[in-house]
Amino acid sequence: MTEAMIVAACRTPIGTAHRGTLTETDALALAEIAVGEALRRSGLAASDIDDVHLGENYYGGGDIARHVALTLGMTTVPGLALNRHCASGLSAVATAASGIRAGMERAVIAGGTQSSSTAPVTRRRVLGTADEVEDPWFSPTHVDSPEAPNRDMTITVGWNAAVEAGLTRAQMDEWALRSHRRAVAAIDAGRFEDEIVPVKATQRDGSVVEFSRDEHPRRTTTLEKLASLKPLHPEIEGFSITAGNSSGVNDAASALTLAADDLVAERGLTPLGRVVGWSSVGVDPARTGMASVSAIPLALRRSGLTVDDVALWEINEAFASVPLAACAALGIDPERVNTSGSGCSLGHPVAASGARMLTTMVYELRRSGGGIGVASMCAGGGQGGAVVIEVPGA
Repeated sequence: MTEAMIVAACRTPIGTAHRGTLTETDALALAEIAVGEALRRSGLAASDIDDVHLGENYYGGGDIARHVALTLGMTTVPGLALNRHCASGLSAVATAASGIRAGMERAVIAGGTQSSSTAPVTRRRVLGTADEVEDPWFSPTHVDSPEAPNRDMTITVGWNAAVEAGLTRAQMDEWALRSHRRAVAAIDAGRFEDEIVPVKATQRDGSVVEFSRDEHPRRTTTLEKLASLKPLHPEIEGFSITAGNSSGVNDAASALTLAADDLVAERGLTPLGRVVGWSSVGVDPARTGMASVSAIPLALRRSGLTVDDVALWEINEAFASVPLAACAALGIDPERVNTSGSGCSLGHPVAASGARMLTTMVYELRRSGGGIGVASMCAGGGQGGAVVIEVPGA
């Protein structure tokens, strides 16, 4: 079978939505930067690219991938926009790899883009009326229910996972603090420099700044500060999800170029790694935060691997409860999970997060001698996904 090799991986820095540096930069512009850089780094020509797959989330329903391909001058390259909510970017990489492994495509750029700052507000007519509108309106991830509200992920994802896994407020706050410390340490050590492509970002006053460092991690946070934050649902007895042990709302884009192994050999390219396997799963919406517990074993089984074979993990911190629950359920060593931070610290640019996680994992495995890496996340509506990659040793 043809192997899907990773020949480039990059991302923009992650901005804090609505009040950060990327507030005036939309999802199309972010994607153009990430996809353009993934093409440039790959060593391939635009004419070599068979498709562009981009995850998107709540950005209006257009084909954002085709728009970006055209903007970059890739007129003959189609585009596929995917929406699997939080797992959109992860699924984009998986669909790209599947086309290559099936022998139907030789090179695909895949990733995701998110601008929560500029996401459009959707309006719809209220049923039974001629012209009244409900404003704003969001397409629901699943049928609403008391145990799984479709507009409140703090309950549906964060709290339900914490309850099922028996997690305490202290455990989740400690995980969030570690996330911030790891992210800050990675920034200070320059560990993200190889993966980040700077953005020339226009500001609200019209000035332009070069943005090149993630801005969401909090350097001064402490366990005491996290513990002082009020629960987001004080009316629910024992509720322990706070803004501090939840992910941020963010803006960013990430993209990877995947190529068939015969094309890599033909062009003399040096691959960064290969996509080994993947999975997507569905669970009851009330168990969304536990979806990685199902997705990870399935992806590993399909790849002929076990938990013990994995050198590095990225399990998205939609809430701190999510990776904590997965580690406990699957026997994963927490020290090898999110070694440079994740959603609680770096932030969660929803449709871009999966590709961002894979990008960070590629470079971290290269620094640490290679091996198997697994990126996994839950996704709205009771979904989850995982992608397994292998990075060669030095």
